[in-house]
Formats: sequence, structure tokens, C-alpha cells
Amino acid sequence: MCGIAGIFSAKEGSALSPHADRTVERMLCAITHRGPDGAGVFLSRRAGLGHCRLSIIDLAGGGQPMSNEDNTVWITFNGEIFNYIELRQDLLKKGHAFKTRSDTEVIIHLYEDYGAECLEFLNGQFAFAIFDAKKGGLFIARDRLGIRPLFYAESRGLFYFASEIKALFASGGVDREIDPKAIDEVFTLWGTVAPRTAFKGVSELQPGHFMVVDRNGTALVKKYWDVDFSGPAARGLGMEDCIEGLKGLLVDSTRLQLRSDVPVGAYLSGGLDSSVTTALIRNFTSSRLETFSIAFEDAAFDESGFQNEVSKAMGTVHHEIRCKYSDISDVFPKMIWHSEKPVLRTAPAPLLLLSGLVRDSNFKVVLTGEGADEVLGGYDIFRETKIREFWSREPLSKMRPLLLKRLYPYLPAFQRSPGAYTAAFFGRAVTSIEDVFFSHRPRWETSGRNRVFFSDDLALRINGGAPEQAILKGLPDGFASWSPLNRAQYLEIKGLLPGYILSSQGDRVSMANSIEGRFPFLDHRVVEFCASMPARYKINVLNEKYALKKAFAKDLPESVTKRTKQPYLAPDAKSFFGHGRAPDYVEDLMSGRVLKDYGYFNPERAGLLVEKCRGNNATGFRDNMAFVGMLSTQMLHRLFIEDFKPSGRGVKNIRCIRLNEEKQSA
Repeated sequence: MCGIAGIFSAKEGSALSPHADRTVERMLCAITHRGPDGAGVFLSRRAGLGHCRLSIIDLAGGGQPMSNEDNTVWITFNGEIFNYIELRQDLLKKGHAFKTRSDTEVIIHLYEDYGAECLEFLNGQFAFAIFDAKKGGLFIARDRLGIRPLFYAESRGLFYFASEIKALFASGGVDREIDPKAIDEVFTLWGTVAPRTAFKGVSELQPGHFMVVDRNGTALVKKYWDVDFSGPAARGLGMEDCIEGLKGLLVDSTRLQLRSDVPVGAYLSGGLDSSVTTALIRNFTSSRLETFSIAFEDAAFDESGFQNEVSKAMGTVHHEIRCKYSDISDVFPKMIWHSEKPVLRTAPAPLLLLSGLVRDSNFKVVLTGEGADEVLGGYDIFRETKIREFWSREPLSKMRPLLLKRLYPYLPAFQRSPGAYTAAFFGRAVTSIEDVFFSHRPRWETSGRNRVFFSDDLALRINGGAPEQAILKGLPDGFASWSPLNRAQYLEIKGLLPGYILSSQGDRVSMANSIEGRFPFLDHRVVEFCASMPARYKINVLNEKYALKKAFAKDLPESVTKRTKQPYLAPDAKSFFGHGRAPDYVEDLMSGRVLKDYGYFNPERAGLLVEKCRGNNATGFRDNMAFVGMLSTQMLHRLFIEDFKPSGRGVKNIRCIRLNEEKQSA
């Protein structure tokens, strides 16, 4: 895994500055955490490509930027192409010559043969940019599920791109301003809706999309993949066929994702998904398997007992980091620096600490169970949707309170007061199932109520409109005809997964410590197969991930397949006030003076919530999300607007290649 950055002259006939290499180097300096093992810059008349490398495959020969045989196609690539060995064999038969053993070079030759259609051959997680010297244009692309990030901006006749936004700002050519509509989207949807980012003028290339910037500077964005829940592929299969198909694909996905020239470990939460991933790895490696987990001092969040049980059963060498309240508040500013957006939960912070443990254990790669909940119906929101759909069909049913009580066994308050919770929940859940956002209305209404903390000025700058309207533009044809459950899954796969799980909780906090995450459940073949499975095999009544449990029942301790699902959470407001005086940055950023100065939130209302949290009186998810959302927004402003310092260290072992574009295109 690596970091990429670059610039392209977007005006026909114009050229980059003679000092463009220094601009690209500044961009790389801002993201050296993504690739501490080396760096390179390619420069032609109109294009500059930069790369900082985390060496995982072909340690000696995989340096970038890299070119084809005649230096007419140049690439800077972040990610892994897991089927590169098979693709390489096909390309050799077609007469291509290879200079390296890397997966990067496979992309170059595929592009030579197929252009943008090369993306259809790739099984992997990637973001890359290709400069085509013959065409004089730039081609950038991102993987199907949005595992690897890619941002871009146009400013003063130049097109900039990078793995992280801080690199764009480090160029000196992109203005820094937080987008009010982004704050609105985060406070309702938990993330921004691509291409919107937290910053005005900075866009995110959407998952499953590519962009071509031609020699005239004209930019075209096009979708090349989407998950389709209307396909008939597995609908006619029985339960056993689906179980065998799912297990076979996961076995093959894991086999491919274990390809590496460095050791591979695994995250182990103690839940079903990470336990399945660990079992799959165990089946394909004869070397000792090392696993990594988070334990919490707060018993309400701690799953270390399950983690240790699975580790013992699998015979892994287990590493654990114990997370205190103060650990979360200490690392919170660093987490926001790497997330580059506001967040509503502190959950990414312990994962940042966990990736540090992995790095300290001399690993660069870990496999995780992310994606299983989205593709196999594991989240509460999916079971919630099934119950609410039943309510809509059977409004007089006396089973409603009993069904709802089964949803959240891990929430004691919910279990103690089922009548009150049922009334409140049902009161906001009576929207029509014809509503395309039927599944997500309760979640968005809960989080969206915290917009009450917005200042009058921020509300004016947002200028009305519902945040979810941004999602409507990207919905596929026929979406409204899908079942409520399938619509819910699509919204999670296309929204929360890339917008939060794979970014703030994924790539950004793992790559902060130069750790590459890999995700067997997010092999696009697995995702497509699960999308075509009958819903009853994913959620059997209210038993989530039913087919997965059946497929791996013999491979896991019974306590794992039988246990009640507990979502990964971390202490929120309590992390800042649960251990004595709050950190100085909290007192500063949430003070009336700074709140008024930054202008995003109402100082009086925010102040009341701060005092409520200080007294350990924050109630439920809503108070906690509001506090963390406001604090993270304030921190984002401090780090990126008021006091931007892109890098404290230089680029290591940099090499620079210069090319005359006119000679290549002649």
C-alpha cells in the first residue's frame, strides 16, 4: 500500500512550472506515513506523478512511478491487484515484456491493451493515475468498493490529485475552506456523499468510477461498476448451494489476499466476521498466525474474553492493546488529522492505536472482517427494516414490542424499558415502505436532530435542503422496486461503508501507521454473489448472517456462532470527561469564545451539552454523537484551516525521472 499524488496542466498548450517537481515532493511529504520505504517523482511537460512506497510485493523492483517498455505510459499506484499473477501470465502470452514482478506493471500493460476497460480485469483494492504521453491525457481510477481513497481538485489551470486531502493543500495551489454542506451531511448521514468532501473545491472520486482528463483539460467521470440486487444469478439456488458458493468464494478471496512478500496478520475482534477471516487464513498458511485485538478498560465495550477464546482455538500468537478513556482522548487530534472529516463516534481512535501495535510487531499487512455486515445483512438496521416492514403489513400485530426487544439485547436501557422505546421507535418508523429511504429514516432522524446545535450562520450557509437528497442522484435504475432490505444493503454498501467504515475507521487510521488492511469479504465476486442470494439466507427471521454461520459452523468455536452480535463501539463523551479534567484542547475548542470565532455551532447550546457531558450525564447515542461531532469539526478547523502544518519530515530515498512529453507524442 502506498500514497500517490500529482499534478496535470489542464490547459491546452500550457506546461507545468519548471519547479513542479518541488510541488509534487511537498505533496508527498504530507503523506509519507502511507509509504515510508521510498519515493519517486515522474515529470513531463504537462504531468507530474508522485509516489511514496510501502513495500509489500516485489520489494526490490517495484519502485514507482513506473512505465511501459517505451516510456509512453506512466503510472502511480496505491493498492493491491490480487489476481496479478494470473493476469501477468495472460499478458506474457500476448507478447508484453515485464521489468518487475510487481502487480503495478500488470495495470500498465492492461491499460495499453484495453484502455479504461482494463478495470474490469482487476480483482483488488486500488487508486491509481496513469499519464498517457501519446494521448496527452490523465486517467485516474478507484476500486469498486472504495477501499482506497483518491481526491482531486482543479485550481488556476492545474488538476491536482492525491491519496489524502492534506497532500492537495500541501501543494500550495488548493484553497482550504470547510464546506458547510459537508457538516450537514456528516451530522445526518455519518459521512459526506462523494464526490463531496469536508472541504470546498476538493472532490473524492467515487468508488467504482474512473476519470479521464484529456489533453484539452476536459474532465469526464464515468461509473464502471455497481452492486446490483436485481440480478438473478443465485436466486434459484437452495440453501446448501448458497452456503457452498459463499464459502468457496471466501476461500479463494482469502487465498488471493494472502499474496505478499511480507508477513500477514489478522485483526481479531472476537465476533463472527474476524473469526471467519482468521479461520480462513489458518487454512492457507503453515507459518504461525499472529492476531491483533483491542481490549477496553470499560467492560461495556470489552470483548477480550471472546478474542482470547478464538485465539486459543485457532492457535494464534495473540497481541492485545488495552484502551483506556484517556488513550482515546490523547489520540483524538491525530485521528482527525488522518480522517480529514468530522466524525460522530470515537471508534476510529482505538483502531489507530491498534494499527500502531501491528506496526510495532513488525507487520505491514492485516486481513480484517470488514464488509461482512454490509453484504450479508449483519447490521441492526437490516433487522430493524424487516420488523418495520412487518409492522407496515400488520399494523395491529401484538408481536411488535416483542420483536423490537429482540433487536438490541446489548443495550440494557432498551431492555429495561421496552414499552417506552417501542412507542418512541414506532412513532418515527411509520413512513411508507415505498419511501426509497424507508430503512434509514430512523437513523437519519436520530442523528439529524443534532443539527439543532448549528449556528444561525452555518444554517444560512447550508441554505436548506435535506442531506439525503445528495444520495438520490446516485441511485441505480430500478432501485425503488427492490425490497426494503435490499435497498438498505445498497445504501450501506454505497454510503456508510466507503464514507466511514473504510475511511475513518479503515484506510485512514491503518495507513497512519503504514499498515495495509485487506478485506476478503469485499472481493467484488463475494459482494456480487451475496447481492444475488435470497434474503432469507442472509437473515433467517432475525438471525443475521445466517448463511455465513452455517458455512463456518465447523471451523469456529460454538460460542462465536451462537453469541449475540455486538457492534464495535468505543466510549464517546466519557473518553474526554471520564478521567478527571478534560484535555486542554477540549476546553479550548469547546469554549464559547472559540465556538463563536469558528462560527459552526451555537455557543450557548453547545455549552450546555459540554456541561452535561462533564457531569457524566450524556444520555444515549444522540448526546454522544452531538458532542463528538462538534468537537471533531472544531478540531478539523484547527488543524486544516487555522494551523495547517502538512509535514514534519521529508521524503525518504526520492528519485526523480524527467521526460520530454513532446518527443513521446511525436
